[in-house]
Amino acid sequence: MSATRYRRFLRLCEEWPVDETKRGRDLATFLRQKVALAFREGESTQIADPEKCDQMYESLARIHANVYKEKFPRVRDTSFTGVTVEECRVVLATGKERSLCTLEIHNPACNMKHSDTPLGKQGQQ
Repeated sequence: MSATRYRRFLRLCEEWPVDETKRGRDLATFLRQKVALAFREGESTQIADPEKCDQMYESLARIHANVYKEKFPRVRDTSFTGVTVEECRVVLATGKERSLCTLEIHNPACNMKHSDTPLGKQGQQ
């Protein structure tokens, strides 16, 4: 049964796309490392808690299949800050972490620009 679990996790790792913009912080890379650690002996690895292992796999498989994204769709492609999904991707890309400090975000709900906030002022120093 351990071999089946191992193959399921391997298949999930193969299907999970690596986000090159998050080098060193990517979920797919982290998942691959954890699977390699958990299954050090490959198919012959003895699983201490098979039920917990199966639950973990099912949870990761639901995330990978976008179950929750489809179950709870977003009404808009922005957050309360007004930042779009693409702007978030740029900010979260490796090496771009400080980009948010210089990004002009206007939130009509509070009539305030991001550069007026402490985080924005920090980026201007």
